[in-house]
Amino acid sequence: MNTQLLPATDASLALAARLLADGQLVAFPTETVYGLGANALDEAAVRSIFAAKGRPADNPLIVHIHDRTQLTDICEVTESAVRLMDAFWPGPLTIILPRKETVPDVVTAGLDTVAVRMPAHPVALAMLRACKLPIAAPSANRSGKPSPTSAKHVFDDMNGRIPLILDGGESDVGLESTVISLAGEKPCILRPGGITKAMLEAVVGPVELAGSILRPLEKGEKALSPGMMYKHYSPDGQVTLIEGEESAVVEALRRLYAHAASEGHRACVMCFTEHVAALADCNPHDIGSKDDPSEVAHRLFATLRGLDDEKMDVIFSEVVPPEGVGLAVMNRLGRAAAFRTVRAEEVL
Repeated sequence: MNTQLLPATDASLALAARLLADGQLVAFPTETVYGLGANALDEAAVRSIFAAKGRPADNPLIVHIHDRTQLTDICEVTESAVRLMDAFWPGPLTIILPRKETVPDVVTAGLDTVAVRMPAHPVALAMLRACKLPIAAPSANRSGKPSPTSAKHVFDDMNGRIPLILDGGESDVGLESTVISLAGEKPCILRPGGITKAMLEAVVGPVELAGSILRPLEKGEKALSPGMMYKHYSPDGQVTLIEGEESAVVEALRRLYAHAASEGHRACVMCFTEHVAALADCNPHDIGSKDDPSEVAHRLFATLRGLDDEKMDVIFSEVVPPEGVGLAVMNRLGRAAAFRTVRAEEVL
């Protein structure tokens, strides 16, 4: 298959609409990461997403819309959902609601709920308006790899697998949307993102955090949201997270890098801007300021993908406090590392 990588123009958006109506796949930019879309109401089209990504069928997808009237055929809309939509749509918030029978099981992984979102990216909205379809879309990467935040990332993973990639520049947020479930007794965040717990609680009151945010799913536990797999967002190299007091972490990174390099590994450290100079001999990769988790979130996936380009096989990373946007960063880093964590004090 020939994969076209095209800027978002009236002609390419019209092409995208024709492809989607014909049951084919289109990769498109959102404000969070790039998505890989198919007509959400076409079971065969949605199944082709899983084939292109190599994605497990027990991992649900998010349905993207451009107009709330589209929800009539997709889900039951609650009062709390309306308040959240008023506050955060279009934007990086996915809401899980009771599904309707029109939504194929393949979209929801057989669950009785469906995840819905209205993206804020102008290209995504233009494509959704052009095709007039609800579009099921996970991130446009091979399953388990870091999510793509540029059209080049998508092309690297999907060249020859899909017919079209719409280029809308780099993603603004850099991490996938916050996912909140309204299907239970209390609102519950299943996947943290740029819309934080405090922001949600200001709109709908107390919000719970799913226990699986900072741990792997337990045996038999279902993935109720995208991004809940044990190992996810992962580069080819082995990632290890280093926790502890700041100066101890810097020294531990130095020692761990030296040991890995002495054993012949292509090693590096992912560190905060403030520590790049201190780790200059450790192949440092700057992930942003320790005081700005939003910057770390924006850089994270691009950094992980860059490490694959450099063929790194051993990667040591600093961590951020799991608060606010930092919770989203640690959710992604934890899964990128398959929860492999070391206390700095144990290294010293």
